[in-house]
Amino acid sequence: MTTRIHRRSDPERGTTLVELLMALVVLSIGVLGVAQLFPTGTRVQVQDRLRTEASQLSREKIEQLHNVAAGDPSLTAGRHPAGAPEQVGGAGGLERYYDVESMAAPLDNLLKVTVHVTWKPARACTVQAVTYLEQ
Repeated sequence: MTTRIHRRSDPERGTTLVELLMALVVLSIGVLGVAQLFPTGTRVQVQDRLRTEASQLSREKIEQLHNVAAGDPSLTAGRHPAGAPEQVGGAGGLERYYDVESMAAPLDNLLKVTVHVTWKPARACTVQAVTYLEQ
C-alpha cells in the first residue's frame, strides 16, 4: 500500500509570519488609539458633571435671592459672603459667592446679582449666572 502526497503548486498556501506580524501591528495601533479615548472620556464626563452641578447651585442661589425681601442685608452692594466663598456641592470642591451691584439711572430701582460657582480640577473653572432684582 502506497500513500501518495499531493502537493499543491499554489504559491499562496497560507499566511506567512511576516503577514501575521504586520496584521498584529496594525491591530495593536488601533487598540491603543481606542484605549486612549477612555481616560479622555472619563475626564470630560467629570467636567460636565461639575459644570452641571455648578449651574444648578448658581440657579439655586438666584431662586433664594428672589425670595428675599427688599432691604435684606444679603442684598447690600458688594460680595457675599464677604470673606471666603461658601463650600457647596459634593466632593468636587465647589465654591459659591455672589456680587450685588446697584444699577445706574434710569435703572436705579434694580440690583444686578451675579452668582459665581468655581471649582479647580486641573485649572480654575467658573459658572456665572446673572439676575436683576427690584429694590
